[in-house]
Amino acid sequence: MTATVSTRPRTAADQGAAAGEPGQVRRGRPATKIIVTGILVVVALYFLVPVYWVVVAASKTTDDLFGTNGFWFGDTFALFDNLAAVLTYGGGVFVRWLGNSVLYAGVGGLIATYLAAAGGYALAKYRFRGNNLVFGLVLGGVLVPGTATALPLFLLFSQLGLANTYWSVLIPSLVSPFGFFLCRIYADSSVDSSLMEAARIDGAGELRIFHTIGLRIMTPALVTVFLFQIVGIWNNYFLPLVMLSDQELYPITLGLNNWNSQTDRLPEFYELTTGGVLLSVIPLAIAMIVLQRFWRGGLTEGAVKA
Repeated sequence: MTATVSTRPRTAADQGAAAGEPGQVRRGRPATKIIVTGILVVVALYFLVPVYWVVVAASKTTDDLFGTNGFWFGDTFALFDNLAAVLTYGGGVFVRWLGNSVLYAGVGGLIATYLAAAGGYALAKYRFRGNNLVFGLVLGGVLVPGTATALPLFLLFSQLGLANTYWSVLIPSLVSPFGFFLCRIYADSSVDSSLMEAARIDGAGELRIFHTIGLRIMTPALVTVFLFQIVGIWNNYFLPLVMLSDQELYPITLGLNNWNSQTDRLPEFYELTTGGVLLSVIPLAIAMIVLQRFWRGGLTEGAVKA
């Protein structure tokens, strides 16, 4: 019996079969991509639909708000009229609330981020007695809700004469246990000790090393902490409610709630409230767009080889 040898050139299917049918794995990947894409679309809709509703609601009159479909525009497009009413009502008190929120969130976010970076960097790169104890206490602070500390803070600030002032909201915003925890973890894994030693050999002091090397490498973590702190302070409602009684000091959350509480007797406050909610979202969206380009690896990443 003579064996016949096929002279037909091997196709891609034959090569795939000889290699253990990897083509079947490739055929399975599109299904996985479809599932993952579907999940991401659902998550995106979960976050975007409320924003869409706010835009639609802010463009309606009070009658259209309750007499038309909630997810489509009304008979009268009153967006610009509503926004103008928001900015001019009460002598421009909304602008004052907006400025207060920018002050609380901007200054509080910046200082809290810097303090968290300094503390996290120190615990990560320096070894001293009680290092782990300090980190454990800070980690425990993450578990304490802000509502549990609001009343003790009010009593303390009342005794100091700081209640119903800017300081009563600003000072508690300067501390971020979560930011401290995140900066400590990030600095421990990204700031290389050999870079610090090289800087010391060149004559740099510890503060200069922290500001020129540590902060630059920790930029992605700092942006994350800053954004979390901005959103947390901007949306904070309970602490200003406890601390403040003067409407001139209200942040935007407390001011909008004040308007919303008057809708039962003055229906036109629905238009003011929905328009104010729309305007309150814009600064956070701008902050996210501006800061997202910093969400990348540190500039010195890969500068040191193991």
